[in-house]
Amino acid sequence: MNTILIKNAKIVNEGKMFEGDLLINKGRIEKIAGQIDMKVDMVIDATNKILMPGVIDDQVHFREPGMEHKATVFTESRAALAGGVTSFMDMPNTKPASLTQELLQKRYDYAALNSAANYSFYMGTSNDNLDEVLKTDPVTVCGVKIFMGSSTGNMLVDEPGVLQSIFANSPMLIATHCEDEATIKHNNELFIKKYGENLSAIHHPQIRSDKACYLSSSFAVDLARKNDTRLHVLHLTSALEMDLFDFGIPLAQKKITTEVCVHHLFFNESQYPSLGNMLKCNPAVKSKSDQDALWRALLEDRLDVIATDHAPHAKEEKEKPYVTAPSGLPLVQHSLTAMLEFYHQGKISLERIVEKMCHAPAEVFKIKDRGYIREGYYADLVLVDLNDSWQVDQDNIRYKCGWSPFEGYTFGSKVSHTFVNGNLVFADDKILEVNSGMRLHFNRD
Repeated sequence: MNTILIKNAKIVNEGKMFEGDLLINKGRIEKIAGQIDMKVDMVIDATNKILMPGVIDDQVHFREPGMEHKATVFTESRAALAGGVTSFMDMPNTKPASLTQELLQKRYDYAALNSAANYSFYMGTSNDNLDEVLKTDPVTVCGVKIFMGSSTGNMLVDEPGVLQSIFANSPMLIATHCEDEATIKHNNELFIKKYGENLSAIHHPQIRSDKACYLSSSFAVDLARKNDTRLHVLHLTSALEMDLFDFGIPLAQKKITTEVCVHHLFFNESQYPSLGNMLKCNPAVKSKSDQDALWRALLEDRLDVIATDHAPHAKEEKEKPYVTAPSGLPLVQHSLTAMLEFYHQGKISLERIVEKMCHAPAEVFKIKDRGYIREGYYADLVLVDLNDSWQVDQDNIRYKCGWSPFEGYTFGSKVSHTFVNGNLVFADDKILEVNSGMRLHFNRD
């Protein structure tokens, strides 16, 4: 199928909303106009629906290779489509970790055969793989990832000299997980001594504290400014960190950019008693005042990108005692509909949601021909019904892990259609099996 005509949509793009038609031809957006009448292979009536660019999620953990019992590229990329996410960037802390160019390439080769969404994979860093990091191609790889806090395997980078070398020499964007490991270890020892077997998820934001976040993120920002590094700070969570970042500067001019995740905007520590380990993640969901600070920073553009840090674990793993239960939440299917709840509440406009979830990731990473509804761009598109409510339950959760922190919640909006590279890949609550995903490319000098 080469040509698809979307009729009567309310198009949300580049700060505007207007009604019109859109023609897809050979995978790209060929024409946008108030009215298009021509013979095509498929016509979709989008009356009363919102048409927006596909969501670009710059931080996911699809767990493959090595942790396929939690998730796979096949399962999670399809869950992403159901949530309107058309492109993802996957983290390197797999088994084995992506610490060599050979291992990184294997992930791309596998995704080419299994991903229903567009994909990119970060190059990982350790205390001893700088030579491999410097070989990374900035045109075909989204970024270099540094865990400056807790991680799995050999991925914690905590040697100052190594960090300085990476920041000084990286050929491309560096994305950081910022938590101070020494502070976390100290807090953890104190809380184990104090609470023993009664230690639980309610203590998580105190163990992985705002101080731990600030010490690490401020160090990263200082390193970036010293070395003129292109830095992207992931999943910020605390009020304390917000003054580290600029606002009032056009995104294209920022050397240091930022990300906030949906769950840190949606939840706060008051939900730990009900959700327990299902809300346990790193960095931690923190206080209501931290949550409010994130919202202020988002709306004043200190926070640039909204993502998920989609990090599924098997349900039986999350049901273990707090100390042994892993950190992370599955989110990629529900990120857009969760943010649309805040639109319904009057907290954020549709235009700003599209800016933060579609346009900004494309700008931050300089993604080629995606993230906008523009003629000539790839047709990565999402149709949303703002008046189709639905409840998250076991029957409609698409993650391999089979659970969600949103289970039982009723969303007011629903994704009705998703297009990837001009292919209709999700409609009528069904994944349409099209081998549609492509490797992302980046416009970098």
